[in-house]
Amino acid sequence: MNSIHSRVKSKRTETHLGAEREHFERQQLSSISKAITSTETPVKEKHARRIILGTHREKGAFTFWSYALGLPLHSSAILSWKFCHVLHKVLRDGHQNSLQDCMRHHSSIVEVGVMWGNLRDRHGYGQLVSLYSKLLITKMEFHTKHADIRTNLEATDEVFERTAGTDINNVFQLTVEVFDYMDAELRVAEAVLRQLNTSIAISTMTSGQCRLAPLIQVIQDCSHLYHYSVKLLFKLHACLPADTLQGHRDRFLDQFHSLKTFFNKARDMLFFKRLIQIPRLPDSPPNFLRASALAEHVKPMVVIPDEEEPEEAEEDEPEPLIDVSDAPATSMAAPPQVDIFDQAFGPPNNGFDDRDLQIESLKREIELLRAELEKIKGEAQRYITQLKSQINSLEAELEEQRVQKQRALLENEQLRMELENTRRRNAEHEVQQSLFTEADKKAQATEQRYNKLKEKHAELVSHHAELLRKSADTVKMLSATQQTQDEVERTKQQLAFEVERVRQEAEMKMEEQKFEMEKLRREMEEKNTEMARIKSTLEANTKTDQERSSSLVAMQAEKERLMRSVSEKEAELSSVRQAHQLKESSLQQDRERSTRELDELHSKLKEKEQLQQKLLEEQFALLQGTVTEAESIIQDALAKLDDPLHIRCTSSPDYLVSRAEATLGSIDKVKTGHAHYLKNMSDAGGLLRALTQFSHLTADTIINGSATAHMAPTDHADRLTENCRGCANKSLEFLRDLKSKASLRSADPEAIRAAVQKILMLGQELRPKGADVGKDELGDLVDKEMASTSAAIEEAVRRIDEMMNQARKDTQGVKLEVNERILFSCTDLMKAIRALVISSTDLQKEIVEGERGAATIKEFYARNSRWTEGLISAAKAVGWGATQMVDSADKVVLHTGKYEELIVCSHEIAASTAQLVAASKVKADRNSTKLSTLQHASRRVNEMAAKVVASTKTGQEQVEEKDTMDFSGLSLIKLKMEEMESQVKVLELESQLENERLRLGELRKKHYDIAGVPLDAAAQDNGLRAASPSPAAPPSPKPSKPSLMKKPALASKPNIPPKSAFR
Repeated sequence: MNSIHSRVKSKRTETHLGAEREHFERQQLSSISKAITSTETPVKEKHARRIILGTHREKGAFTFWSYALGLPLHSSAILSWKFCHVLHKVLRDGHQNSLQDCMRHHSSIVEVGVMWGNLRDRHGYGQLVSLYSKLLITKMEFHTKHADIRTNLEATDEVFERTAGTDINNVFQLTVEVFDYMDAELRVAEAVLRQLNTSIAISTMTSGQCRLAPLIQVIQDCSHLYHYSVKLLFKLHACLPADTLQGHRDRFLDQFHSLKTFFNKARDMLFFKRLIQIPRLPDSPPNFLRASALAEHVKPMVVIPDEEEPEEAEEDEPEPLIDVSDAPATSMAAPPQVDIFDQAFGPPNNGFDDRDLQIESLKREIELLRAELEKIKGEAQRYITQLKSQINSLEAELEEQRVQKQRALLENEQLRMELENTRRRNAEHEVQQSLFTEADKKAQATEQRYNKLKEKHAELVSHHAELLRKSADTVKMLSATQQTQDEVERTKQQLAFEVERVRQEAEMKMEEQKFEMEKLRREMEEKNTEMARIKSTLEANTKTDQERSSSLVAMQAEKERLMRSVSEKEAELSSVRQAHQLKESSLQQDRERSTRELDELHSKLKEKEQLQQKLLEEQFALLQGTVTEAESIIQDALAKLDDPLHIRCTSSPDYLVSRAEATLGSIDKVKTGHAHYLKNMSDAGGLLRALTQFSHLTADTIINGSATAHMAPTDHADRLTENCRGCANKSLEFLRDLKSKASLRSADPEAIRAAVQKILMLGQELRPKGADVGKDELGDLVDKEMASTSAAIEEAVRRIDEMMNQARKDTQGVKLEVNERILFSCTDLMKAIRALVISSTDLQKEIVEGERGAATIKEFYARNSRWTEGLISAAKAVGWGATQMVDSADKVVLHTGKYEELIVCSHEIAASTAQLVAASKVKADRNSTKLSTLQHASRRVNEMAAKVVASTKTGQEQVEEKDTMDFSGLSLIKLKMEEMESQVKVLELESQLENERLRLGELRKKHYDIAGVPLDAAAQDNGLRAASPSPAAPPSPKPSKPSLMKKPALASKPNIPPKSAFR
């Protein structure tokens, strides 16, 4: 029975582990998809924290990369930017094996950076992604090469010294790599700040925060890199000459000024003030030529305050606080399945089921957490004890110094006594007075050295007081930062750094004291030897010296004064110790009071968040109700498009235009209300009012558009009906986006605006327009224009043949070859135009015979006056273009014209033939063979026009001679002057180009005004025609000359397609 029970338990454990793994992968996928999005908002800290915890749980970044490879990084620059931000966080704070997992996808990161570096997106994130990817590649390669340095750049001085090694070549190479690392960090920071200055963005906007969020990691990296570069440069200057390292010093100086500017700008931004404490760099860089300047260097410390961000109303899965390895993960998702073993023998262990296992495991986890908490508290108390023990050790060292001073005083007193005896015995010897005077001088020197020792003692006492103040500050910082484990870790580092520095300073002071004592001891030994020599020479001297005795009395008084000062210092030290204890007790009381106040504030904050959440839900419920009502209104209007009872309803184009204009105004209000609601989701009143007006006006526009289509021509009716249906569908899609919280922020009514604008344009086209020619004359005018067009083409072919013969007589060589190629292409183009005119005439006759019925030809043309006018305008434009083509070709052959005139004429002929085809196929049968012939002829014209353009450009390149650029004889100053003159010419030409573009736009507006065509309709027609010609006839890169813009007799010259090359 025990073996059966163990097998059943192992089976359940495997099931629980699989379910837990599935829950972990689902949670990671949710965090990655929410952190890395295409919306221009910063990455939320909680999602990034879950991803980082996931890497520590699986000891690597395998799961992260398995989902990250499926992200569409090539489709959105914002998505790529946020991916780089999350990857930077994973590299810094993730598991140490994450670096190897990221190196496996090195090529993917490089590919994303290169791709966005060559593209431009409308938000400006492409260049940022390129720089950020280079930074990540540099970071991964650096830490792969130097594995001892962690990816968060936190390494002790011993580890860093071991990484640098003793070989000066390795130190030199490591310095260059650290400089490259810092350059990559600073380039990203400068690019972000430059974009914010260009777009006048502020750090409180989501677009600005999206760009600024990764700079927190950049600031953390830069602080460590700055410290490492300083230490490396001091080490290099200790081994190499200063001239050799001039380049390193210049590069460090540039990085120092850039980093200081970056820190100052970031410190002034509101976004960083609540997220990070940015250190302040010194006013001037370190002086590497002075070795003692290393002691003045202070490592910049970055502090990240632990501030919990408020939870938003999202459907996030709660993150389990305790990892229950034995708890069944699938018990909450599906009903429990009855085991066959339990059915036969009952539950194992007398009813001991899985819930008991859960309870036991939770109890064990609680005990472990309590033990860990006690461990953290004990560790913090141990740190305090260590600091106190260090203070006690420093006090003991001070006491030892005091004892040494007393010993030196005793030795000095013995020497004085020996000197007094010697002088008393040798007072009678007046001859040796000079030697005795010299000994007295040396005794005064000893006194001076004693005074120096006393000054050293005073310095040590002041330093001890300073250490006590620093200890109090350290205890205060420790008590203020014990809220979370992360702050405890940072405090550990700061305390370790302070203690290490204090220990080093104390050691330096001790070394100095030992050196002084050793020096004094050596001088005493020399004095003893000298005294022995004096004793041997002054044995016969017996003269008393009252002056010496008085000086000895003064020395005794000085000794008593020194003893009093020592006792006063001891009293001061005891008072400072008592003040320190009082301050510790007051700090403990302040800590307890702050803890109570923090708990109260947390409870009030939770209540406020609950009320805010309830208000947001009520506002969103009102929005959903309004959106549902608006959907029903628009769906009712959409249903009337296919309602047979609605066919008899009619409306005028003027009323349709007024309704469409009102709808456009309501769309603006909806957009404004939507933006206001996203900023303040507790107030949806403006959006609700705008949606109500929008739904009624949109439905009114759709219904009146359908009614207007019942009275319009077939082509316009079909287009108007389709646009009304598209407007309804776009409106329903927009309303569906508003109903969901997931798509609420991405909802955009611009697609509806485009559909309504199309309806507005169609309504304006359907408005009645006046005619320039009488209806009775239209029939005859069509035949006349077609005949005159054919005659103009025949005349153009004849003139081209004459020009060909004349060119063969007058020119030779390359110019003859160029002229023949251009004239041959012009001849082919004229032949293609003649075939197009013939095909158009045949199709026109077929249309007239098929649709006129019992009416005459003139009556048919009069009844379809608008179509007839378009046909006449297209025929006149084709004939006019052919004439201008021949004139331009004649000027080019005679070298009196410009090749650009010929290119512009080719584009005009292509546009005119496209207009003729469009005018002919309006009333043609779609299955007509003559229509197919006309379309084939139109494509042939476009091909021949492209051939003319290609021949012209090739001939222009062959004929024009380009001067070789030889600047070998110019000096540096001359080259700079030539460069400035070239820049001035470029600016002048750009200004002329901009003015000429404006002139071309005004000419087109004036042309449309004279022709009687509305500007919006003309722009729409141009857009439609610009898409119809084949790519073989691109628009001219230069505006046509004013001499060529001679309009036909009627103000109906074809609309010129917009020149896309000017954009």
